[in-house]
Amino acid sequence: MRERVTDALYGLGWGAVKKLPEPVATGLGRRIADTVWKRRGKSVLRLESNLSRVVPGAGPDRLAELSRAGMRSYMRYWMESFRLPAWSADRVRNGFDVDDVHHLTDGLAAGKGVILALPHMGNYDLAGAWVTTKLGVPFTTVAERLEPETLYDRFVAYREGLGMEVLPHTGGSAFGTLARRLRDGGLVCLVADRDLSASGVEVRFFGEATRMPAGPALLAQQTGALLLPVTLWYDGSPVMRGRVHPPVDVPASGTRPEKTSVMAQALADAFATGIAEHPEDWHMLQRLWLADLEPRQEPS
Repeated sequence: MRERVTDALYGLGWGAVKKLPEPVATGLGRRIADTVWKRRGKSVLRLESNLSRVVPGAGPDRLAELSRAGMRSYMRYWMESFRLPAWSADRVRNGFDVDDVHHLTDGLAAGKGVILALPHMGNYDLAGAWVTTKLGVPFTTVAERLEPETLYDRFVAYREGLGMEVLPHTGGSAFGTLARRLRDGGLVCLVADRDLSASGVEVRFFGEATRMPAGPALLAQQTGALLLPVTLWYDGSPVMRGRVHPPVDVPASGTRPEKTSVMAQALADAFATGIAEHPEDWHMLQRLWLADLEPRQEPS
């Protein structure tokens, strides 16, 4: 029943919010964000805990201020996402302004394939729609399977409607398909700031240990594709901002695990730079650092 209700609520969002005038949708999103923030639930408290690593020394008032701005940023993401299918091509093209995009366009022009790796910042769906609309470049991404299956299908249909090829994170051969796209000179976009699975690569992030996905680094090593970190943020205007960071190079020596570790750390450092500059636009409402995870039960 809970899964059916969740699916119905998302369906209502995509069906109703996209029909609202933009100022009304913006105001609604802010009111919802403020209501959630005032309730001080687990997600808000987790966000503040995460932000305490990003802004060391911040007191309770500063963290509360950041978490309120963070919830507003997060709800802006959802309001934009619900409305994106109804945006005109001009609205998409003018809705994102990115610095140093030449790293991306030069890499694509070289025909070697490009991997864009992003943290949970801003609205990566809008950035993706801008790539397919403004640059006219299709790309492939990966989506986590959600429950119920109908909700996962909604997200896939939504992103495919924006011009993306979406592969399931599990239950398929995503890595092989991504590698083929890159060898053909294509573009792959991956959210890559959280991976608590056994295959995650341990990195130092804001001074503490966490794990991030190995996939971007492994794909770059295997295909010769360019690996580019990207960070996104809002500046108070209707236009989202972003930056394409310099490439993360494959080390000239070392084993594959050693190279992967070095590259994952370089991605983490680039993400940290962007997040530290715009902490309120990092939508990390889950546990991230290893110190925050529940201790594993040892077999008796």
